[in-house]
Amino acid sequence: QVQLVESGGGLVQPGGSLRLSCAASGIIFSVYTMGWYRQAPGEPRELVTAITRRGNTNYADSVKGRFTISRDNAKNTVYLQMNSLKPEDTAVYYCKATSVGGYDYWGQGTQVTVSS
Repeated sequence: QVQLVESGGGLVQPGGSLRLSCAASGIIFSVYTMGWYRQAPGEPRELVTAITRRGNTNYADSVKGRFTISRDNAKNTVYLQMNSLKPEDTAVYYCKATSVGGYDYWGQGTQVTVSS
């Protein structure tokens, strides 16, 4: 069975930081592309950032310079470090794993709320 288990979401004030974690099981983690997506109420799900098995990364323009994706293959875990958080970052954040063949697995999502 494949599982992507997310943690680290919560309520934070503007300008604060959070680190999200996504622990994977049931896949050969080191060969999967991992990504973070987010979805605000009434809005489409959007790509935040992704990291390939070779360590290449990309970021949405809205989070460049503030968010950092990383992976620890020994722990089968991908992280999203979020700094200088803004109210518009409020969303449900989802972890995604994509195989070499293009098959996607999704986590359950974790709520991030940025509010004063």
